[in-house]
Amino acid sequence: MIVATAAGPVTGGRVLRRAVTGQTRYVVPAGLLATGHQAGEALVPVLIGVVVDEAVSTGSTGALFGWLGVLGAVFLGLSTSYRFAARAGERAAEQAAHEIRRELTGRVLAPYGGAETGQLPGALVSVATSDAGRVGAVNMAVTAGIAALAALVTTVVALLTMSVPLGLLILLGAPPVLVAAHLLGRPLQKRSAVEQENAALASGVAADLVAGLRVLKGIGAEPAALARYRVINRRSLAATLRAANAQGWHDGALLGITGVFIAAVALVGARLASQGAISVGDLVAAVGLALFLFNPLSVVAWVNGQLALARASAARVAAVLSAPPAVPAGPAAPDTPVRGELRFDAVEHGPLRIGDLRVAPGELLGVVTADPAAAGLLVRCLARETDPAQGTITLDGVALAGLEPDRVRAVVVTAAHDAVLFDGTVRDNVTAVGGPTAPVDAVLAATRVDEVARGLPAGLDTAVGERGRSLSGGQRQRVALARALAADPPVLVVHDPTTAVDAATENHIAAHLRRLRAGRTTVVVTTSPTLLAVTDRVVLLDAEGGTVSGRHGELVAADKRYAATVLA
Repeated sequence: MIVATAAGPVTGGRVLRRAVTGQTRYVVPAGLLATGHQAGEALVPVLIGVVVDEAVSTGSTGALFGWLGVLGAVFLGLSTSYRFAARAGERAAEQAAHEIRRELTGRVLAPYGGAETGQLPGALVSVATSDAGRVGAVNMAVTAGIAALAALVTTVVALLTMSVPLGLLILLGAPPVLVAAHLLGRPLQKRSAVEQENAALASGVAADLVAGLRVLKGIGAEPAALARYRVINRRSLAATLRAANAQGWHDGALLGITGVFIAAVALVGARLASQGAISVGDLVAAVGLALFLFNPLSVVAWVNGQLALARASAARVAAVLSAPPAVPAGPAAPDTPVRGELRFDAVEHGPLRIGDLRVAPGELLGVVTADPAAAGLLVRCLARETDPAQGTITLDGVALAGLEPDRVRAVVVTAAHDAVLFDGTVRDNVTAVGGPTAPVDAVLAATRVDEVARGLPAGLDTAVGERGRSLSGGQRQRVALARALAADPPVLVVHDPTTAVDAATENHIAAHLRRLRAGRTTVVVTTSPTLLAVTDRVVLLDAEGGTVSGRHGELVAADKRYAATVLA
């Protein structure tokens, strides 16, 4: 996997080099076969010139058929080489793109996170599809470039054999054409990068619109959201048109330059033939080689354009791969067995403030805060999705910041308020993280997911659709809570798990939550009086880091801030 090392960060150049060197087993055969194909193509006009001099001019039928046989053998060889070169080149391109997608997926899903920061999901998908494909295609460009250079070398050798002036003209004229191709590719690379950025943004906004369409309709914000998408989409279209315009100018200018170059070769050849410096067959071969040069020089133009596109996409891939981690990877693992004691010491992170708080092993604790942002940050800190800016959170006396994120999440399961469901069945979602001893049946009954299943066409085997959209909000919450409970971890943290369920179902869940989590640490971050009433203790967090602790009923009677927060 391409990662930042002491040798330097991940760059677009490193991504491109890795894309090619990682596919050497395909690129090398493809390059050799493509070289054979182009060398054969260059030999065709030379052989035609030989046929003219050795057979047509002399009237020898035997020589005619003999050289035609040689010409046929060359055609057979070059066509076979082309077929297998294209196959190997395409495989290298697709394999490289696949490897880049795997690395991007691994980085996005890495336990320490960070790759998704500031990125819309649709933008990441665009990088993993369009940009990865462009970077992978550099293998085809390399193969084609090797073949084009082989064609130019073969042409120069053939022309030098026939005429030194013609060979020198090719030898001295080709480098300026290649330099012009490189210079003309710079504006294309710049505009391609802008095009990909805007396309990724449009894709991300479109994905978010589809995901939140029901909510947008519910609050009447559909016209405003569509207007925003229309502006972004038009911006993306304008960037695409500018990139296409740059591509057109790039290709047209290079075609003009190569056309002038080829015409110069043909004119010099014709003049040499008129002076008797070369034979008629050599003239035919020279004109044929001049016309043939149009192909490799056009390939050079195409290769340069592909490299410009690939460099822009490689920079975007590198930006994701080199994204700084959201949390550092700790060197330790939690103590075993996990007792489940949590301690907060002078914790500050955005609006979250906790001066001193201890959660005893096996305690069912309710946490109340008037600031929803602070509640969300508390859940994220306990999941090690982020570390507090100041202070320490410990699990059984070991700082969470010193533990591997994935090890933490194996023993501290958090269920965020906006937890989404997987695209699968109800049963798949509930048992997704459960072990072999998970109390699935008890969990289904406690959360009344069994009741939800009875109303579905295939019961627990009913597909919930992408992100669970086929279910209502309350049904999704019940399935998400059941999934967290079925994991049966030593420490469970749930955030507002019943905001979308009816009062009767909430009472049922509250009554069974204590029994299901008996003896294991459970933190319920909520303002629901029904859930708070069944906890061992409730802690009210204030904006200064202070805490007020007690039973729910006691706090309602004794603390006006608490009563205002949970009874509002």
